[in-house]
Amino acid sequence: MKKNVQLHYRRQILTGMLAQKKRLRLILITIFLLLTATFLSNEKVTVGLYLFAYVLVSYTVIAKSIKHLYQGNIFDENLLMSIATIGALILGEYPEAVAVILLYEIGELFEDAAVDQSKDAISSLLKINSETANLKTADGIQRTQLEKIKPGQTIIIRPGEWVPLDGNIIHGATSVDTSTLTGESIPRDVTIGDNILSGFINQVSVIEETVTKVFSESMISKILTLVQNSQKKRATTEKFVTKFARVYTPVVVGLALLVALIPPIIIGADWAVWIKRALVFLVISCPCALVISIPLSFFSGIGAASKQGILVKGSTYLEDLSKVEIIGFDKTGTLTVGRFFVDNIQSVNGFDTDMILGYAAAAEQYSTHPIAKLLVAAFKGDLSKFRLSHFTEKPGYGIFANINQKDVIVGNPRALKKSGLTLPFNNVDKTTVLIAIDGTFAGSFSVSDKPKPNVRKALSKLKSQGIKETVLLTGDNAKIANQIGQQLGIDTIKADLLPNEKVTALKSIAKKAHDNGRKVAFVGDGINDTPVLANADIGIAMGGLGSDAAIEASDIVIMDDQPQKISKAISVARRTQKIVWQNIVFALGIKIMFLILAAFGIAGMWEAVFADVGVTLLAVLNALRLQL
Repeated sequence: MKKNVQLHYRRQILTGMLAQKKRLRLILITIFLLLTATFLSNEKVTVGLYLFAYVLVSYTVIAKSIKHLYQGNIFDENLLMSIATIGALILGEYPEAVAVILLYEIGELFEDAAVDQSKDAISSLLKINSETANLKTADGIQRTQLEKIKPGQTIIIRPGEWVPLDGNIIHGATSVDTSTLTGESIPRDVTIGDNILSGFINQVSVIEETVTKVFSESMISKILTLVQNSQKKRATTEKFVTKFARVYTPVVVGLALLVALIPPIIIGADWAVWIKRALVFLVISCPCALVISIPLSFFSGIGAASKQGILVKGSTYLEDLSKVEIIGFDKTGTLTVGRFFVDNIQSVNGFDTDMILGYAAAAEQYSTHPIAKLLVAAFKGDLSKFRLSHFTEKPGYGIFANINQKDVIVGNPRALKKSGLTLPFNNVDKTTVLIAIDGTFAGSFSVSDKPKPNVRKALSKLKSQGIKETVLLTGDNAKIANQIGQQLGIDTIKADLLPNEKVTALKSIAKKAHDNGRKVAFVGDGINDTPVLANADIGIAMGGLGSDAAIEASDIVIMDDQPQKISKAISVARRTQKIVWQNIVFALGIKIMFLILAAFGIAGMWEAVFADVGVTLLAVLNALRLQL
């Protein structure tokens, strides 16, 4: 699959380069012939050179117009250019006919270069230098095709090499360049146990990795697929322009016929004069600026987003993102780091915090429960000082142990009550662990997640961009949700939600936005977020730690899991939409003005060339500002 997608892009780029070189050669030859003919005094030779130059430079345009006629696409820019320039030749306007096609081809050359620049911004994600990996086997290291490597096998990645497959480091430590996926230029330090994704670049030292996913399920493979499919999701504006061109083109052709026929028939005007004006009218009417610059604007916007580690799956999502006014968030892994910590240790009845943490760690050291592992990791002292002689783990209660000849209970309120102890407080939530030593309540430990760095600043930035409401939709209990939500300045907090309840809650909140023609986004990362991501107007997935299902269900993927990238994505989307409408208004305004001038004989063929090619070039250059 990787090979097919990469070949697709390589062929596109190579084909584009060859076409541009061929077009450039034809342009240079045509310019030479045109200049030569201009300075010759022999009329027959001059006309012959003009005609030869015309055939040379117009062959592609005329061939396309004939092909499109057979396909039923009667009114396109190629046909309009062909009719107008052939008509000019018939009227003896040889230099003008050649110049129109020549400048049109020069414009096409610049447009192709602009499109290639936008493609390069996206295809930079695809620049993987190798389709094989260093597989560690019993017979030594072997270069092996990525598709043949299975989860559980070990690969070796040397400095300077791409990480070819997702996996976990089992030997070595290094720094990796994550910019291909995240847009982040600062290297990330990784060591044994850390997860690394395909597409990272190893910078410092040799590491060994246990592969966790086959290539077809790896991060870079998914990105290749998403990038390939991103061009299929067309924005409403793009669809409008296409439909508009289908109506606009036959209308202006009809008007051109009226310009050519009515004055000579009704008032006896010169046929040659009015036919020429009609031909100028046709050249001006070409909808190139709209047809080319609008898709290019969206393509440039997608490319600009990808440079910042934001993958947009299609222009329609970029357009919708510009209209978002409410954003819903999952909590764990989205606004928080997704890892729990022992962060609030309280001791009572004469016990100190180090002592109770030591007893808790000793009691929990053989448990496989996630919170038990957190307590053990939190204790930084010498665990051997706490001699464990007996322990029993009772699911739903906790640990009952004997440590240093003392009876120790570590668990929930039910565990302490089972031993006849009375708690000094009520309403203990599920993330609080209690400890009793020799029949005396000794203290408690709070286990909680932490907000990601700068997340409050990121949410504040969204508010400054005009986001009217932020919503926290989480399956966590209300106490934790309110604590995190209030800490981060979330407007609306809804907790204890099942996945289907998240969907219902978001739809209820979204109704008022939809009534005003605005959109609602949701940001999540887990499998449980998949339904609400799919049902939101814009689903935004955290791609680094996010589940495969969430990434598949989303419309936009934040590659490095940083919430501040959401505001950057919105900025790109709004800037793209602004440039799209600038191009629409500019192109139509200039064309209407020149069409009127052409009908009255004020604008000639050279002005027509500016109105067509010039306006297109200016619109394309405007679209490319998104890449800056």
